[in-house]
Amino acid sequence: MSEYVRFIQRIGLVGLTNILISLSSLIFIPIITKSFTTAEYGMWAQVNTTIALVPNIANLGLPYTMVRFLSAEKDKEKIKDSFYPMISLTFISTIILCTLFLIFGNIIADTLFNGSMQVLYITTAISFFASMNLMLITFFRTFQQMKRYSLFLVFQSYIGVFVSIYLTYAGYNIETVVLGLLTGYATVFIMMAFLILRYLGIGFGKWSNLKEQLAFAIPTIPSNVSSWVVDSSDKYVIGILIGSVAVGCYSPGYALGSILLMFLSPFAVLLPAILPEHYEKEDLAEVDKYLSYSMKYYLLLTVPAGVGMSVLSKPLLYIITTPEIALGGYMVTPFVCLGAIFMGIYGIINNILILEKNTMILGKLWIFVAISNIVLNLLLVPYLNILGAAIATLLSYIIAFSVTTIASSKTMKLSFNIKDILKIVIASAIMGVVVYNMKPDGIINVLISILVGVIVYFAIIFILKAVTRKEIAIFKDLLH
Repeated sequence: MSEYVRFIQRIGLVGLTNILISLSSLIFIPIITKSFTTAEYGMWAQVNTTIALVPNIANLGLPYTMVRFLSAEKDKEKIKDSFYPMISLTFISTIILCTLFLIFGNIIADTLFNGSMQVLYITTAISFFASMNLMLITFFRTFQQMKRYSLFLVFQSYIGVFVSIYLTYAGYNIETVVLGLLTGYATVFIMMAFLILRYLGIGFGKWSNLKEQLAFAIPTIPSNVSSWVVDSSDKYVIGILIGSVAVGCYSPGYALGSILLMFLSPFAVLLPAILPEHYEKEDLAEVDKYLSYSMKYYLLLTVPAGVGMSVLSKPLLYIITTPEIALGGYMVTPFVCLGAIFMGIYGIINNILILEKNTMILGKLWIFVAISNIVLNLLLVPYLNILGAAIATLLSYIIAFSVTTIASSKTMKLSFNIKDILKIVIASAIMGVVVYNMKPDGIINVLISILVGVIVYFAIIFILKAVTRKEIAIFKDLLH
């Protein structure tokens, strides 16, 4: 089996995992929005937003560092020497951060959770496990144990969702339903910790190794936190300026658009683990091939998905939420979709800077992007309401894409095939017009329109020859 076929298989596995994870959140949206008030759903959204923030700070940039420094390592003792100091430092920093959450609990609860200290305590516990799980699951990603990596991600999502669904139908209040998320994170933590301890054994490692690793990791913290600011802080701004109801209207439309980022996840997971080996051998042609193929496959999937999601946002939101939320939030989706496409391109190109260990420029970039995003939100939300937050997100992603493209071109110019991109855009536009004119209403008609859209899109792609015979042959190999 060729290396490229194996690469595409892993993309497919991680891609399927992220589809399942995205579906898990979508499954719960119609249940929670129709079982609780829009304001209570807004509080649930703030819980998830907070859980996404804590690991970005507490992990100190060490998950990415683990991938960069250990992905080519085969010696178990050397792995142990680096892994245990990393996980220990993460544990210490997470405890400190969670303690700060509790110290300022009343302020945080009043601002985000409608004054509920119970939700604050549960969110703090989930945040602890989320930080530790990110380190543990990165272990499997680093050594390309993609089946375990994918399985644990799915378990973490679905255990929490199913428990939350049970608690909802059992008639518990929103404060108790949040406990469902905790069960998923805690269960997966125990499973992963057991497997890693069984493989490595107990140890302390060599803390002297941390000096070089932290020099790489620390500059990525502003990038990670700032990325969260762009992705999620808009919900905080909306909640503070407009209220929980507005967050409830904004979140489902945003969730639909951000589904496109699931197409980036396979590349974001696999490229940092694969590229360093070729880069260290100075095989830049191979690096360029992986990046170019990744870019093409990403656009081949996300551009039509973004067009389809934008056209179908209103009927989809009517199906999975309430009329109040659908009418209030469907216009958010197209802006988030376009932003997600730019973010995905950034996520592939930034591997060039990471290979050069030039994480400092990414840190500076995301600090600027985060500040810009907050300023744009504060300027646009009061006048355009939740649509202003969506526009702010789009502009922020465009800035990140533009700066990274310019900076990385000084090291390695990624070859964009303009003809292929134009063919993808043309095929997506025609598909969008066809689906829009179908004006689907109801779940059956929406599913039919999606099927028609897929057929139309790929028919035009093949007519325009946007996919080469070599690529078709690779995909045929995958089926054997």
